[in-house]
Amino acid sequence: MVCVNQGESHAWVLVDEMHERDQPANIITYNSLLDALFKYDHLDKAIALFKKIVDQGIQPDMLTYTIIIDGLCKGGRLGIAHKVFQHLLIKGYHLRVHSYNVMIRGLCGKGLFGEAFSMLSRMEYSGCIPNLITCEIIIRALFHKDENNTAEKLFHEMIAKHNLQ
Repeated sequence: MVCVNQGESHAWVLVDEMHERDQPANIITYNSLLDALFKYDHLDKAIALFKKIVDQGIQPDMLTYTIIIDGLCKGGRLGIAHKVFQHLLIKGYHLRVHSYNVMIRGLCGKGLFGEAFSMLSRMEYSGCIPNLITCEIIIRALFHKDENNTAEKLFHEMIAKHNLQ
């Protein structure tokens, strides 16, 4: 993958060349580009690329949306990430545990534990079973905010409820 930070223009040229050769980039290529743009804090360019993908009639997959939600959360745009997440739920997408974990991590990172617990409940209600990573995200964030009693209580609840070991 081309390093977006140093070879950003080369990446775009490469995508354009692929298109000119009747080998247009697919969602896998675009996911790689989106991921790199977000990792190098080029949020606006990533959002513009996403719009371009959709405008070209390329169907984003769940990985695309998870990359976008994660990038927006890490880039300080939690509100937009939450709107994207809600849009997926409203449209009836069956979100996987990784997508929920990304959103829960974003909420916990901002200390929004009430919303994180609501997201956890929504996750369970929809039939998506939290995994150890889900628990670790919330518990670690609670410990980080000196919410030790809540973290310990959640730890024991998750072990009992989901038979986690």
